[in-house]
Amino acid sequence: MIPEEQFKNVISHAKEYGFVFPSSEIYDGLSAVYDYGQMGAELKKNIRDYWWKAMVQLHENIVGIDAAIFMHPTTWKASGHVDAFNDPLIDNKDSKKRYRADVLIEEHIAKIESKIEKEVDKGRKRFAEGFDEAQFRATNPNVLRNIEKIEEINGRMKAALENSQLADLQQLIVDLEIVCPISGTRNWTEVRQFNLMFSTEMGAVSGESGKIYLRPETAQGIFVNFLNVQKSGRMKIPFGIAQTGKAFRNEIVARQFIFRMREFEQMEMQFFVRPGTEMTWYHYWKAARMRWHRALGFPESKYRFHDHLKLAHYANAAADIEFEFPFGFKELEGIHSRTDFDLGAHEQHSGKKLRYFDPETNESYVPYVVETSIGLDRMFLATLAHAYAEEKLEDGSERVVLRLPYFLAPVKAAVMPLVKKDGLPEKAREIMQLLKYRFQLQYDEKDSIGKRYRRQDALGTPICITIDHQTLEDGQVTIRHRDSMQQERVSIEQLPALLESLVSMEAVLQRLNAEQEAYQA
Repeated sequence: MIPEEQFKNVISHAKEYGFVFPSSEIYDGLSAVYDYGQMGAELKKNIRDYWWKAMVQLHENIVGIDAAIFMHPTTWKASGHVDAFNDPLIDNKDSKKRYRADVLIEEHIAKIESKIEKEVDKGRKRFAEGFDEAQFRATNPNVLRNIEKIEEINGRMKAALENSQLADLQQLIVDLEIVCPISGTRNWTEVRQFNLMFSTEMGAVSGESGKIYLRPETAQGIFVNFLNVQKSGRMKIPFGIAQTGKAFRNEIVARQFIFRMREFEQMEMQFFVRPGTEMTWYHYWKAARMRWHRALGFPESKYRFHDHLKLAHYANAAADIEFEFPFGFKELEGIHSRTDFDLGAHEQHSGKKLRYFDPETNESYVPYVVETSIGLDRMFLATLAHAYAEEKLEDGSERVVLRLPYFLAPVKAAVMPLVKKDGLPEKAREIMQLLKYRFQLQYDEKDSIGKRYRRQDALGTPICITIDHQTLEDGQVTIRHRDSMQQERVSIEQLPALLESLVSMEAVLQRLNAEQEAYQA
């Protein structure tokens, strides 16, 4: 299946099975805003819990907070968002569609990268077992020519973005002969900047208390609470503060389902360190965050690091963890060395000292910060898109299955009486009562057992528990595994321990913690 078709099927599946709905759909929806349905809310919660437990529960020196969405407006002046939180936008005059200029250029680069990979694939087929990929990439004329093109484009784009030369950015689009995906023409407007913050008024009367903003990121709530947390928690550097919550950006070019939305959720951690040690911690957190992703069991080829060409005004190093979505490699998480910009700026604008007295060095300083920031909605999409599969079975039938990691699945087990009579529903309800305090379950008695299995496969339910007439005699049920479709008989007394071993998050966290300790050693 081609990626475009797969993505359309994922979007359709998400709605049909209660994962994601268009917001306000009965009023024809609201652009780039979505609601999470009954299955989506559970999956989203499980991803959030996995992040929180791995970040806060496994680290003695990281704590979590929940800061307010509304903040004093000077917060956003100090952070640079009022003056610098802009996207370079360009319009196509024929299609009337608006695009981010830098994204258009990045997509052009991606096409050149695709040519390189095709050239490498040709070499692999030609030389078979004797193929040396590293040598091929270093010597093949076509590969080298395309790498040179990419480096030149990246250099020009970086210079234009860093110097805010929007005319140079437009000229690059013209020189590369980039066309509008809709109209196919190169009839572009000038590039201009657009601020992404939503503003509103606080108070009963508009203008009474002045303009405030919906937060465009959750990080600033952490920075303004730095001293509150440090003093009340008696935290010693290095330490981190984590937070999950909603953020809002007035994205003009919002697209690709829930990948880029106007209302979204972030999971961020700010790690406060001694100045001069930030790069050590930057590399530490790059490795740690990749381990977190890899613990999900997704192929290593789905991930890559992308170092930033243009650094944000607060950073001295930055990299993205990119994931291969059906529409290509895109940013999933960012790791940034933010220096002392944020605390220093808030100290300046508030007039309050935001310093840490270090008993080891006997000095007071503004800490440096290393940030990890991941979009929960993007993580949800990555998980859902990778899990979705259409399979042809040995008997010629087909099924749609969500191969979600067991511990993230919205429903951990479905309890099914084989028929709706003969005391089987009553026995099934007893099993529901036994398990529901520890696991998210679904009771399912409608349709044939085969149709029910297919329905649970489509929901991503790892285990189906079937109660039949034999159960009433020997106290055993049939366990059916989602991925293998294999079945086995187990006693009802074994069910709690069996489910715990299969769907618990604890085993994943233990493995992650062991990898963390091995890395530190």
